[in-house]
Amino acid sequence: MQFARRAEMITPSSTLAITAKANELKASGFDVIGLGAGQPDFNTPEFIIDAATEAAQAGHTKYTPSAGLPELKDAIIKKLKRDQGFDYERNQIIVGNGAKHVLYLLFQALLNPSDEVIIPAPYWVSYTEQVKLAGGVPITIETSERDHFKITVADLEKAVTAKTKAVLINSPSNPTGMIYSKEELEPIAEFCVKHDLVIISDEIYEKLVYNGNCFFSIAQLSESVKAQTVVVNGVSKSHSMTGWRIGYAAADAALIQAMTNIASHSTSNPASVSQYAAIAAYNGPQESIETMRQAFEQRLNTIYPRLVNLPGVTCVKPQGAFYLFPNIRPLSDACGFSCVTDWVKALLDEEKVAVVPGAGFGMPDYIRLSYATSLDNLEKALDRIEHFIKEHTK
Repeated sequence: MQFARRAEMITPSSTLAITAKANELKASGFDVIGLGAGQPDFNTPEFIIDAATEAAQAGHTKYTPSAGLPELKDAIIKKLKRDQGFDYERNQIIVGNGAKHVLYLLFQALLNPSDEVIIPAPYWVSYTEQVKLAGGVPITIETSERDHFKITVADLEKAVTAKTKAVLINSPSNPTGMIYSKEELEPIAEFCVKHDLVIISDEIYEKLVYNGNCFFSIAQLSESVKAQTVVVNGVSKSHSMTGWRIGYAAADAALIQAMTNIASHSTSNPASVSQYAAIAAYNGPQESIETMRQAFEQRLNTIYPRLVNLPGVTCVKPQGAFYLFPNIRPLSDACGFSCVTDWVKALLDEEKVAVVPGAGFGMPDYIRLSYATSLDNLEKALDRIEHFIKEHTK
């Protein structure tokens, strides 16, 4: 059987791969500590689960409009007004099967063959692959710890071409946890407006910010910037609802209609019961978000000092999300490994600690560690990593 070229050119998700390997070891009886998870370790708040149960019992288990229930669109519109002061209409909102699906629909609707999308590296593993699936070309800009993994207009000037269609900003970032300030976003937005580029603003981690840092959406800068921006978000991280698969985009009505047309011939609609759960999430009490945020902040502040004290490790302290993204290449070299990916594989095999190699994020000298697990697990994981280092640097 011969497969389509698009299927053969895609790189499998490194985060899902490491999670699958860790789960396989767990199933075999090993005590594995997984630091690869891209999801909160808290359960979905009870009132949201109750709303889903009530919706199912009331018979709300049928097809819905492809772009989402009107009631959910209204809840999203209220959320955007409440949090960022945005004004959107229903025809400017699409609900998808998670923010990942929404991004997929966006690239399918936006890109023609050879259109380019500028993506800062490190990047979430699916950005580049989704651009390629849509026939586009991902143009990555490598950032550095020195610049806190953020791009500038000078970087954009070097990357932009006549084929550039969009610039992607993920703030707070997966995997670095960095947040763009209003002052940093202003020149980027001005550049995009000047060059008539679509701004894709992935804001899925907006609620998870720490130590006095603040989230600011690039679309808040002006109406002209907002008109060129696609805001992507969802309930997965903010309300610990990753498995419910509800994300959304807010954008120009014509683009939303194009995305809706594609969705209508692919997934039909997001799961009906999940949509009712998301309505409750946005319209109900928000205290659970703060409880979770405080727990993540405590974990970050506890585990970060231990991480940066490891020999040969450097790491910019994250401002948001729930990941640490340290450079461990000097450590990997000192342990006798030819590359960081081999170090990661050996750590899982020998110490049963799962982290994600940075190669999938476009930065092969780094690893991503998720602190979406208990403090006890994090402490034990660092103990095992220290033991691993000692064994390989004797």
